[in-house]
Amino acid sequence: MTAQRSAATDAEVRLLRARAQAIGGGVREATAGAVVRRVFAVQSQDATAAMLGIRARGRGITARAVRAAYEDERSVVRGWFMRGTLHTVPAGDVRWLLRLLGPRLLAGTAHRYRELGLDERLRARSDRLLRDTLAAHGPLDLARLTEHLGALGIATDGQAPFHLVRHAALGGLLCHGPWRDGEPAFVLLDDWLPRQTDGPERDTEGAVAELARRYLRAYGPAEAADFAAWSGLPVTWARRAWSSVTAGGGTGQGGEAPGGADVRLLPAYDNYLTGYGDRGLAVPAAHERRVWPGGGVIRATVVVDGLAVGTWSRSARTGVGVDAFEELPAAVREGVGAEADAVTRFLREAA
Repeated sequence: MTAQRSAATDAEVRLLRARAQAIGGGVREATAGAVVRRVFAVQSQDATAAMLGIRARGRGITARAVRAAYEDERSVVRGWFMRGTLHTVPAGDVRWLLRLLGPRLLAGTAHRYRELGLDERLRARSDRLLRDTLAAHGPLDLARLTEHLGALGIATDGQAPFHLVRHAALGGLLCHGPWRDGEPAFVLLDDWLPRQTDGPERDTEGAVAELARRYLRAYGPAEAADFAAWSGLPVTWARRAWSSVTAGGGTGQGGEAPGGADVRLLPAYDNYLTGYGDRGLAVPAAHERRVWPGGGVIRATVVVDGLAVGTWSRSARTGVGVDAFEELPAAVREGVGAEADAVTRFLREAA
């Protein structure tokens, strides 16, 4: 354990993390773009959950405002980044992240390409076809791109089209753009994000250090092992970068003083629950299986200043329902009610 962690109690560390993540201590951001800039990367394999994750960290942020950040402002972008998982990141960070992570993620997918019969030549042909197709007909969703990939003799009823689209995205050719008929559509990255939105060029060492710096601000207090688990980078890289960015201390972004129990309804797969190697500070050990039941599922949670006190779900018939780990105090129940109403309004608008 680092001095940063050992010098504080678990409750103090958890509150600092909750403030850094804008899920506790009274901290909320005013816009969707500000939320993503603060937390750097919102877990986004489920697009609706990602929108709810942004809502939970904001002050009165509507579904319309989140869509505007993605599509009108283009201040945030959804793509494959840390660990090869879909995240929403600030638009200005897309290209340096892809330069750092893309080659490693592509190399890590080599065995899957072989299983699917997607050799290097075919992947290059696919990249060209996707570029030309989007230039002529984009934005297009995965189903439409799959139809075009059939011209290369690729089976359209399996996983090959998905992996070819992901290959092009990791190579910096395309990215997620607007929604079309309820599905995310793809666009050419250079058309969607002009080059002037890109950050400065960084060598690999500088990029890893910058990623560690962003992680520390969004998740600290934390340790090198947490950064390695979150980023998917080699442990040796993570440790070297961590040493360089923590040499002067620092524990995250802090925030306002808490004014009573700060209750948030976090969505399934929220990045607060995937951002650390150790889950113990966020979820009591006795209730881990209720949040992580198996099969890669991470349930939506009720958190109070960063501590999970239950899970929640929503149905059209019954609305938001909470499964509390233990009986909740009146103040927390009141906070749950306010959050449930906000989630209901948000999802109604998003539909």
